[in-house]
Amino acid sequence: MIRVLVVDDEALVRSGLRLILEAAGDIVVVGEARDGAEAVAAVERLRADVVLMDVRMPGMDGLTAAERIIRRDDPPKVIMLTTFDLDEHVHRALRAGAVGFLLKDTPPRDLASAVRTVAAGNAMLAPTVTRRLIGSFVERGPSHAEAAHERFAVLTTRERQVVRAVARGLSNAEIGRELTMREATVKTHVSRALAKLGLTNRVQAAILVYEAGLL
Repeated sequence: MIRVLVVDDEALVRSGLRLILEAAGDIVVVGEARDGAEAVAAVERLRADVVLMDVRMPGMDGLTAAERIIRRDDPPKVIMLTTFDLDEHVHRALRAGAVGFLLKDTPPRDLASAVRTVAAGNAMLAPTVTRRLIGSFVERGPSHAEAAHERFAVLTTRERQVVRAVARGLSNAEIGRELTMREATVKTHVSRALAKLGLTNRVQAAILVYEAGLL
């Protein structure tokens, strides 16, 4: 079972998310929190695999809470959930290490699928969010792209191939089939590449690939 912590300042929203997720059969909501501070405290107590976090909440907002949670040793995966796909929210959340960003109009089936995806170690972004991210990177100009491209010099050829595949949204198993590698070997390459690049997860690696113009 995938253990989820639901964080939203509205009780009705929390109840609805619980119903949707637990109806999936392989997901259990192990706790709820009303704001970012409660979420940070709950992570201390609960062994959640995934935190589903609203962006806008009174007191400590979801972005601040996500940043604090992700800095922990062996943190849960964090999915940001919001009504607005504002660029500053997306960038800050993903830079902090969130592995998912979904809009609140996401269909129930897709919400459960997103939780499964991030629990398995992959990223999940709403399609509109992905399009806006790519567009913003294209607009940053050649000097920014060149600086991002230079960061990949520390990687081996194989590591660069793997990271580019990660940016295309492929899972470890899919990368292994495409590059004729064992899944465990792919996982090793991903871990080493992230460490060399100073990144914490696959989403940040994908962002850097887009910034460098490698896709």
